[in-house]
Amino acid sequence: MSAPLPPLRLLTVFETLTRLGTTQRAATALNVTQPAVSQAVKALEAQVGVLLFDRTTRPATLTPAGEILRSGIAEGLSRIGAAIEEVRSLRAGDETSVTVACTVGTATYWLMPRLAGFYTDHPEIGVNVLTTVASPEVLPGVDLVIRYGTGEWSDGETMKLFDEKVVPVFAPALGHRVRTPADLAAVPLLHVVQSDRTWLEWSDYLARMGLPPNRLPGRSFTNYVQATQAALAGQGVMLGWQSNTADLVREGRLIALPDAELLPREAFYLVFPARSRVKGACGVFADWVRGVAGA
Repeated sequence: MSAPLPPLRLLTVFETLTRLGTTQRAATALNVTQPAVSQAVKALEAQVGVLLFDRTTRPATLTPAGEILRSGIAEGLSRIGAAIEEVRSLRAGDETSVTVACTVGTATYWLMPRLAGFYTDHPEIGVNVLTTVASPEVLPGVDLVIRYGTGEWSDGETMKLFDEKVVPVFAPALGHRVRTPADLAAVPLLHVVQSDRTWLEWSDYLARMGLPPNRLPGRSFTNYVQATQAALAGQGVMLGWQSNTADLVREGRLIALPDAELLPREAFYLVFPARSRVKGACGVFADWVRGVAGA
């Protein structure tokens, strides 16, 4: 018999903390105190029997076990949300919501900051965002998929949204160490472990830019959000995908390395599942995505 799951309350606190990055933000979002957030995390660690955060670093970072749990909880909650929205739409008998799937990085840094504009223009439509660590698949209950790649897929029709640009980014605290592309050989690099080779990795970038390999120990993460948090904390240099890091660069929270931009062959696409009817709420949202992508 499987061991009982920890209380959903603890899992929700953990997911909120890892998504928002700080105890203060998580406490505000959950309408609880900061000590309550910390106590919930410790209670969850006691439940699973392993440390989820490495508290020897400032700020604290997820342990490998914490990364695994964060990924599982995020995808689980998103799937539950998608199922609930689908049930509600069946009950309502009309199209009042749309479910879109994308990676957690695309959701966090590109889609979510722009959704407020959609809600302002279309308050009658609910949007459920289903996030994944790997490239999003066409799943039951998913109306649209935002996916990076060649656009040559067999699971639906595609429409190109925008090309990508990749450039190394880092916190201002590392500015004195990273001034030219040649300096990348002497600073820690932040890696995102991907099973999908469509995404550019540091070895690919350095080779295509004609730069020597970096021999220093790097830091690896299972998703783009955690790597971005590490970059913001000054822990190393990350490959910044313009769709995800452009806002952080404009805000001055990250610096883009000059004369180091690379244009991948792939791009971002909107995928319409073959069974999907792109009309009603789905069609309205699809038109909005295409509009903001071209802005």
